Amino acid sequence: MIKFLDLKKINAPYQEQFQEKLKTFLDKGWYILGTEVKSFEENFANFCGTKYCIGVGNGLDALVLIFKAYIQLGKIQKGDEVIVPANTYIASILAIKEADLIPVLVEPRLETYNLNPELIQEKITPKTKAILAVHLYGQLAEMELINKIAKQNNLLVIEDAAQAHGAIANSNSEIPNSKKKAGNLGDAAGFSFYPSKNLGALGDAGAITTNDDKLAKVLFSVRNYGSEKKYHNDFIGVNSRLDELQAAFLSIKLPNLDVENEVRRRIAKRYLTEIKNSKILLPNWDFTNNHVFHLFVIRTQNRDKLQEYLLQNEIETMIHYPIAPHKQKAFAQWNSLSFPISEQIHNEVLSLPMSPIMTNDEVTKVIEKLNQWTY
Repeated sequence: MIKFLDLKKINAPYQEQFQEKLKTFLDKGWYILGTEVKSFEENFANFCGTKYCIGVGNGLDALVLIFKAYIQLGKIQKGDEVIVPANTYIASILAIKEADLIPVLVEPRLETYNLNPELIQEKITPKTKAILAVHLYGQLAEMELINKIAKQNNLLVIEDAAQAHGAIANSNSEIPNSKKKAGNLGDAAGFSFYPSKNLGALGDAGAITTNDDKLAKVLFSVRNYGSEKKYHNDFIGVNSRLDELQAAFLSIKLPNLDVENEVRRRIAKRYLTEIKNSKILLPNWDFTNNHVFHLFVIRTQNRDKLQEYLLQNEIETMIHYPIAPHKQKAFAQWNSLSFPISEQIHNEVLSLPMSPIMTNDEVTKVIEKLNQWTY
């Protein structure tokens, strides 16, 4: 069986280092917000090219705390609107709601699955204060256009970079300092280190990156009960701190992230050049480093039949995501809304096996079986 994602095999090369780090951790006896968190925050900020990284409990909290910090700073007020892609994973929308803000859904481009900048302007109202740009499946949103629209309308730009660790904008450009990474393409960014991510922890973990001194100061406090100094609470905060042990594990894996992303791109190139089935629609990619292929997502009108066929041939796949956010029971007030592009995407997408530990033979088998599909 070709597994969709084999986390045990992905983490196996690090096991000895994990064990050594665990022993060091136990010997230290310091379990919360210690040197491991500080070290990872510095390393990940350097990796992304930002001044600050604030480790938090998970990716959802990262986005929620960004919005709540901006509210503390007076840049956003409860009840303000945030533009967000209609086809995103529900966490993006939950973060906006959790901060008492109003999500405004905008259709994506069918070719890239990312927010369509051409549709943003018509959704901007006097209540609009931010754009949440989601780098879905690992491909950067059109940040140059999004930032231009934001600047014209005095809006904040927040990246949902949960799936895009290490993606690089303008990677073919010769312009100095233009090759910025995900996490350094807006005012702030939220990351998830859920175990299945390109940079995955061994449990829940997340982080925020930013270059904004004032925002970072608030976030370092808000994640820790609103306290910078113990028992002195300057803000209404929460308990969402990056775990010391998870930070240590992430620091071990971070140096290999770029290499593992390049393996993903090589697999994607094979999929894109060797899959020749007219019934299967392949993702759009310009072959730059703006995509890290957290997921390799194809589309077909017979998605369920294809998934069943591949499973019969011992190839696991997944659906990201089967139900559009506006069709979820949790958002019953939106169920009658129509977002035809998003609905088409959610009805047709299928994610193929994609990980840095896939063998050439496994990739070849996936390609061959897809090319043989005749339904």
